Amino acid sequence: MDAQFWDERYRSSDQLFSGGPNGVLVTETADLPPGQALDVGCGEGGDALWLARRGWRVTAVDISQVALRRAAATATDVADRVAWTRGDLTATLPPAAAFDLVSVQYFPLRRQRDDTALRGLLAAVAPGGTLLFASHDVADLPPGQERGFDPDDYYRPDDIVRLLDDSWTVLVNETRPRTAPAPAGTHHLHDIVLRAQRGR
Repeated sequence: MDAQFWDERYRSSDQLFSGGPNGVLVTETADLPPGQALDVGCGEGGDALWLARRGWRVTAVDISQVALRRAAATATDVADRVAWTRGDLTATLPPAAAFDLVSVQYFPLRRQRDDTALRGLLAAVAPGGTLLFASHDVADLPPGQERGFDPDDYYRPDDIVRLLDDSWTVLVNETRPRTAPAPAGTHHLHDIVLRAQRGR
């Protein structure tokens, strides 16, 4: 799933995703005061725009230039609040302790032997800040439907919990029904949600 893969996927449709924010993000951040946010795998920008329109300053990162151009074109009202950034977070780590919210919504972060990319995302959360990680529940996948995709190649919330030290408080770690219908052609009925707060 490199830049070419995602560019081609976004080019295949005028709009790949709904354009709205993810339900997990809305539910879990509504009570947070605005600050600096990192939107990992921002795609067409639904989450970043929702945050920016609520007062957040957002660094929205994606590997696809096609997705970023599309997102920026819809962000004229909050252009000064979102930095659309092309980047591969497995190669270039975000700045440490820089974000009050690090949001990782359905981002396929491939496992690494040394967990470098994941540790970089954890380190990017500022003291007192929030990590929000949502993924699809792989139990919803019908047997034999993975089509070359092995879910075990990617981090899940429980993998992240194991890397959190005593300075973190896990506020949510659960499986819950999706708040919106699954995308067409998929079988995603449940989300796995991790919300953790870093100590000050």
